[in-house]
Amino acid sequence: MTVMSQSAPPVLGPAPTGSILPLRLDDVGYSAGGKELIEHVSFEIAAGPRTVMLGPNGAGKSLILRLCHGLIRPTSGRVLWLGPDGSHPRLHQAMVFQRPVMLRRSAAANIDYALSFRRLSPVERRRRRDEVLAAAGLADLAGVAARVLSIGEQQRLALARAWALQPQVLFLDEPTASLDPAATRAVEEIVRRIQGSGAKVVMTTHDLAQARRLADEVIFLHRGRLVEHAPAKRFFESPDTREAQAFVKGELLW
Repeated sequence: MTVMSQSAPPVLGPAPTGSILPLRLDDVGYSAGGKELIEHVSFEIAAGPRTVMLGPNGAGKSLILRLCHGLIRPTSGRVLWLGPDGSHPRLHQAMVFQRPVMLRRSAAANIDYALSFRRLSPVERRRRRDEVLAAAGLADLAGVAARVLSIGEQQRLALARAWALQPQVLFLDEPTASLDPAATRAVEEIVRRIQGSGAKVVMTTHDLAQARRLADEVIFLHRGRLVEHAPAKRFFESPDTREAQAFVKGELLW
């Protein structure tokens, strides 16, 4: 595995613009196939700390993330970007999935393609591409076909591709669910650097250990409902609800 430089400075903060944050979900519901999958969820998240959505499998974490990102529309309630630039949120956010989609191109060309939709000079495009490849420990693999990279390398490339867009908000859906411990550590380091560059990171996981490492605040979901929204320290030390208490103890929730 290519080792990332530990001394490299942060790169690529969000592009100067009015903020799209805070993000508010107002009594959001989502139904499919005659079943209510998300029920009456309301919360608000602001710029700054990393927000981790926790919950057992099937809790609705990925659906909530897709609703926030705008990939699907709620069947009730509203998803609102309340910042001064909130009328154009798609320009200032990005999302990375558990299994990233890689184009049949080199690692560098995958990033170039994402940047081709932005009005950038060739010099600026190359600068962003080269900086994020280096920051993700992929500079030596820039010319390698993305689809022959390891799963961990592909996930790092997906993060680099999103980072190059300079998003204000980066949504991450179980970004390490299929990775071994070494690849997980590499991805988590990139997530920290992206957040350190000024982007708001919102991610889902069912991994308690990872949430303890990364979360500044926790949104805990169960059966499509919001159960708790609290600072991470308070959530892990003294959760308020029976469901959260059981989850933190590692007990199964039904």
